[in-house]
Amino acid sequence: MICLTLSSKTLAGCCDEIRRNRDYIDIAELRLDLLDEKEALDAKQFPTMTDVPVILTFRRVSDGGKCSLSERARKQILLSALDGDFAYVDIEEDVKKNEVEAKARERGIRIIRSFHDFDGVPEDIYSRIHKLIERGDVAKAAVTPHSIQDVLTLFRIADELKGIPKIIVGMGEWGIPLRILYARAGSLLTFACDGEPIAPGQISARELKLLYRADKVDDRTAIYGIIGNPVLHTSSPAIHNPGFHAINYNAIYLPFLVDNIRHFFTLAEYLRMRGFSVTIPFKKDVLMYLGNITREVKQIGSCNTVIRVPGMWKGMNTDYYGFLHPILKDIESGRISTALVIGAGGASQAIVWALRNRGVKVTILNRTLSRAESLATLNLCEYDTLENARKYEGQVDLIVQTTSVGLYPDFDANPIEGFVFSGKEIVYDIIYKPRMTKLLRVAEAAGCTLHYGEEMLLEQGKLQFELFTGYHYPNDADYSAFA
Repeated sequence: MICLTLSSKTLAGCCDEIRRNRDYIDIAELRLDLLDEKEALDAKQFPTMTDVPVILTFRRVSDGGKCSLSERARKQILLSALDGDFAYVDIEEDVKKNEVEAKARERGIRIIRSFHDFDGVPEDIYSRIHKLIERGDVAKAAVTPHSIQDVLTLFRIADELKGIPKIIVGMGEWGIPLRILYARAGSLLTFACDGEPIAPGQISARELKLLYRADKVDDRTAIYGIIGNPVLHTSSPAIHNPGFHAINYNAIYLPFLVDNIRHFFTLAEYLRMRGFSVTIPFKKDVLMYLGNITREVKQIGSCNTVIRVPGMWKGMNTDYYGFLHPILKDIESGRISTALVIGAGGASQAIVWALRNRGVKVTILNRTLSRAESLATLNLCEYDTLENARKYEGQVDLIVQTTSVGLYPDFDANPIEGFVFSGKEIVYDIIYKPRMTKLLRVAEAAGCTLHYGEEMLLEQGKLQFELFTGYHYPNDADYSAFA
């Protein structure tokens, strides 16, 4: 189930939220602590105002809510609300058996026993969940993972605590996979928002339903994803998921924030993942975990695509082709014969190799000169420090920006601040969020021809889709709705 956490201050406003999201949700959570005081006192009527089952929650400040009343006053408001036909009531772990629990039982309202940990994932999480179910109908654990190892621990709850009705919530950026793949953690539902998140890391109900089809995930669903750090800005799910849907493939593609590659591969094995994309800063780091790599990966030294083949993981690189596609005609016509590549990281390796393979004379600029020298030596090209960028003003046909400078949230950064464009250059920034980086804004003002990161993203993504599925990317897939 997808559960919409209601955030309005009035009951009527909560009804409006449900109406806006009715096609995307199965159940709603009424948060008394977010309502105006008078509205909270009338909450018993709310279940009759909507056509979805409702969870009743009155969250204390200590549990991430807004209620600062005494426990006695909070209990009285809850007791009044329980005159309504709620499907569930949420009672915190430390609340002892009292009139609220007794009235819920009497009214046939199921009890969710919950605990929240905003600091991390408790070491005894399995036993705590087991104890919760002894005092309620459903156990709920909302915790805060801080690593991919924590994420693996939470997914393993499905196997460790089989048969226990439970809700598992991973809060914050690290918990995004658990919110999307909630069924794989054995969770009855996932909480969603209407607009702004009510809790850290919440995703909109519309996105969960239409982009991820999270409520359709089952044991047969093929799992794909993208790994990186940062990674949550990615538009790749908006490419792959509509493509899967268009070919009727039971699959899902989602982002994984990663801090440790070895631990991620353990998670990938546990989830039986079929493949994943690789972005900054792991395009080199994944190589040691691959049993097979393509010629491009061997020559470039960088991998952006990993698929599962019998007995091993195989690495490929679609950045090469994705990058070239928008500028290939200019290279073939001779319009581009010289290039300045900013950065010497994983993405630049594929780009430098692609340009040199097409006969373009390349100079690599990087803050750390030794990394630029290493990449230049491999590809027989020139190199220099980023501080010397202005030496190349008016000297090159193409300028390619491959670093993370300018990426969300660093919108106002420019890796070659002060560089003066002649207006004849073609300027290509592989960042796609934002579409128009500061570098591109300066280049546009000078009259340069621009190419955007979304062009490369889409082309390399279509190639990845073919590697993942064996099918060409479908023409009728709408990848613009969530990009």
